[in-house]
Amino acid sequence: MYVKLALPPSNEFIALTLTLLLTSCNLEKEVEIQLPSHNSVPVVECYLEPGKPFTLLLTRTSSYFTPFPQDELEFLSSILEDSAQVIISTNGIEYELENTLGINPLTSKVFNYYNPTPVPHDAEYEFALSIRLKNGQTIYSQTRLLPPVPIDSIVVQFNADSLARVLTYFTDPDTAGNYYRRMLHLSSIDSLPLQDFVSTDQFLDNNIGIFGTTYQFEVGDTLINTLFHIEKAYADFLQSIEEATHANGNPFSQPSTIISNLQGDARAIGIFTGLSYDRVITIISP
Repeated sequence: MYVKLALPPSNEFIALTLTLLLTSCNLEKEVEIQLPSHNSVPVVECYLEPGKPFTLLLTRTSSYFTPFPQDELEFLSSILEDSAQVIISTNGIEYELENTLGINPLTSKVFNYYNPTPVPHDAEYEFALSIRLKNGQTIYSQTRLLPPVPIDSIVVQFNADSLARVLTYFTDPDTAGNYYRRMLHLSSIDSLPLQDFVSTDQFLDNNIGIFGTTYQFEVGDTLINTLFHIEKAYADFLQSIEEATHANGNPFSQPSTIISNLQGDARAIGIFTGLSYDRVITIISP
């Protein structure tokens, strides 16, 4: 709010005003802050997708103020945690992952531990992760493969300007505490998602879920609808990542903690979880 002052326009008043303005602008002062040293910890990302090979990315955190290398490969090699023993077991069978660098061509996700054996389609048994780092520290975790929740239908609606919106319908299982990740891509699964958020079944009416968009698509657009049925640990992890991202760009925010489902004396952060999903590709047509 601005307030107008009715003062006589005298030369003395103008000179005084200029003096005050000039002196009040000189408020900058350099302050030296002693930041605590960064304690690097391991970071694990492992997503079990039935029918796909076992892959895991094991890295280490680096300081926020560490100079970022110009070469992306140089940066990647500086944070990779190699020479670890990585074993995933289920139903009495152990799968050891080899330390080898690769990339998933479909999702563009990098991994540095790999086993070509397809992940079993088994929601009955628990999967266990065991990692022993080259320094002897350990990381443990457990997860299950949830049954996928199918997409019932995709409804396309047009407005007066011939722009379309998409409504994605699904039926929530008759159990409480289900979590979902909704992703929507345009043209390609490795593009930046138009939508990517987490929801729970507590907001559903009569077990019917609906995820919609605005009127923004044209005839001929290809939309990739993906509905993930996820466990609470993964939902908490995704939410904490989002909060940490927002806090990272706000100098007045408190640091946000990443919520992980990892245990062990390595004090690692990250996620070990299954990916159960249904995916429908829709081409917008009149």
